[in-house]
Amino acid sequence: MSDRLIPGLYIVATPIGNLSDLSPHASAVLAAADLIAVEDSRVTAKLLSHIGVRRPMRPYHDHNADQVRPELVALMADHAIALVSDAGTPLISDPGYKLVRDARAAGRHVTTVAGPCAAVAALTLAGLPTDRFLFLGFLPSKAGARDAAIAEVAALRATLILYESGPRLAAALAALHAGLGDREAAVVREISKKFEETVTGTLSELAARYADAPPKGEIVIVVGPPGEAAPAGDAEIDAALREAMQSLSASRAAAEVADRLGLPRKRVYERALALR
Repeated sequence: MSDRLIPGLYIVATPIGNLSDLSPHASAVLAAADLIAVEDSRVTAKLLSHIGVRRPMRPYHDHNADQVRPELVALMADHAIALVSDAGTPLISDPGYKLVRDARAAGRHVTTVAGPCAAVAALTLAGLPTDRFLFLGFLPSKAGARDAAIAEVAALRATLILYESGPRLAAALAALHAGLGDREAAVVREISKKFEETVTGTLSELAARYADAPPKGEIVIVVGPPGEAAPAGDAEIDAALREAMQSLSASRAAAEVADRLGLPRKRVYERALALR
C-alpha cells in the first residue's frame, strides 16, 4: 500500500480484545489516514500507540454525529478519513451507517477494512447452527419493549445473536426463556482477551447461573433456533386446502399448500381430491 490514501471514507475494524488482532491492512490505513473519526479518543489513542503512530482524531458518536457528519463528508473530498469504533467493526451496534450513506450520496470513495466483529466471533464459539443467523444488537431496556422485540423473532428458524451488559444479563436471559422457550444458548464474554469465556446450556440454566452473579466484560448472547415443528395434521391440511381452492384448481392449491407446509405434494393432492 502506498503512503498516500485515496481521499474518502475507510471503515476500519479494530480488535475486540487482543491488540495483535489488528490486521496489517488496518494498521497501514490508520497510519496513513488524514483524520480518524473515533468513538472515544482515549481508546483509539491506545491502539495507535500500539502500532507506533499518532494521527489527528475527531470524536464521532451518538451525541454529536448529526453535527459532525457534514464536516466529515466535506473533508472526504480531498482527505482520507478513517472511521473506527472502540472495538470491532464500526456500524455494528455503533453509529456510522448515516456517515456511509451521506458519503456515498456525495460521491465519495467508500471502502471497508474488514476485521474482528464480536457477533460473528461469538457465533463461532457457541457451537450452535451457523447456516442462518440474525443479529439483534441490544434488547430494549424496558420490559414491555424487550418482550415485544423477542416475540417478533420467536418463530424465526435462525440462531439469534444479541449484545448485553453484565448487570442486565440475567434479566435478558429470563426474558428470552419466557419468550422463546428453553432453547440451547451460550453466553460469550471477553472475546480474544485473557479471560475469554463461553458458557453453554439452556436459557433457563444460564438465567439461573447469572441471577446472583452478573459477569464483567463485553457480553454476547447466542440463542439456538427453535426445534423442528410438528408435521401438519390432516385437519390443518384440509383447512389450508379449502381456503386455497376457493381461487385455485385442486392441483394448484395442493402444490401451494404442500410447499407452504413442507409436505409431499402427492399426499396433499390426494387430500385435495377427497375434499373436491
